[in-house]
Amino acid sequence: MSALITTGFHHITLVATDAGRAAAFYRDLLGMRLLSEGVDAEDPSRYEAVFGDATGAPGTLVRVVEAPDADRGRYGTGGVHHFALGTATRETLLKWKRRLTDAGVPVSGPLPRGYFTSLYFTDPDRQVVEIATAGPGYTVDEPIDALGQGVMAQPASQLRGTRDDAAIAAETHPEPVPAITPDMVLTGLHHISGITDDIERASDFYEQALGLRLIKKTVNQDAPDTAHWFWANYDGTRVLEHSSWTLFGWTPRQPRARMGVGQSREIAFRAADEIALVSWRDHLRSLGLEVSAIADHGHHQAIRFTAPDGQPLAIATDVPGFMTLHDPHHPQDRQSHIAHSPTL
Repeated sequence: MSALITTGFHHITLVATDAGRAAAFYRDLLGMRLLSEGVDAEDPSRYEAVFGDATGAPGTLVRVVEAPDADRGRYGTGGVHHFALGTATRETLLKWKRRLTDAGVPVSGPLPRGYFTSLYFTDPDRQVVEIATAGPGYTVDEPIDALGQGVMAQPASQLRGTRDDAAIAAETHPEPVPAITPDMVLTGLHHISGITDDIERASDFYEQALGLRLIKKTVNQDAPDTAHWFWANYDGTRVLEHSSWTLFGWTPRQPRARMGVGQSREIAFRAADEIALVSWRDHLRSLGLEVSAIADHGHHQAIRFTAPDGQPLAIATDVPGFMTLHDPHHPQDRQSHIAHSPTL
């Protein structure tokens, strides 16, 4: 059997206290489409909503599970620090900064991250969210056929303590942005960043388990003594969109993630269909991992497992997808449970 390689992210699952408030943020403020809503297949006592692009494409999906009684989560080893949504250019990034700040959402940036430029803010449940530009890309310091070969230093002007934070904070779009213009439409999951306590072990795991390849070894610009490595679906000629998974390397004595409100419940990677999912389950079990039974979520099927550092992971199928669903799962065809969202 040929090696299994995921094409990238399927979705990220978040835990929220109120799905309506989440909709006011992801749908109404960020312009993502409400694709599906209903009960969580793995916990029917929970309500879930899924947001994504206009076609419901894998790699653009943010799944929100409502858990008003859940404890407060926190990022740490074995959890997600933030996830990034994509925008086209630095100009559209500044439009997003103005739209968010005018809506009362505090924003940090635009911060030059070497491979892209970023804004940072939090959703209503304090999950850290980033919007990142498409470029300049991973080839600015290494050739496309040799990504991840060496440790890439970051310019001093981009490091905390030496960059001009006052100038960065002052920069924004000159005019209000009351509506999302076509050039601003978010392009899905640009990357997701987690935290691990053994980055070498993590690299071996993601290459063996998911077929992802190391494409960048650098440092965290906000904590330059911390390693920051990137993996993706990479064949030596290109880095596939919606596949960049990054990790900050913490020490084992630093805090572990706590699942709950404001902390991602899982990161799901892609499989084509149920036949492929069975192959993925067999493959993961051959590595000694405990893998769940296949769960049917209606718009996808999924298995769940855990990385060595404790990061919850899943593999989800591209089919049947969201555009093939009919009543009652398609909110455009009926009265939505969260149609009238509260304000942020």
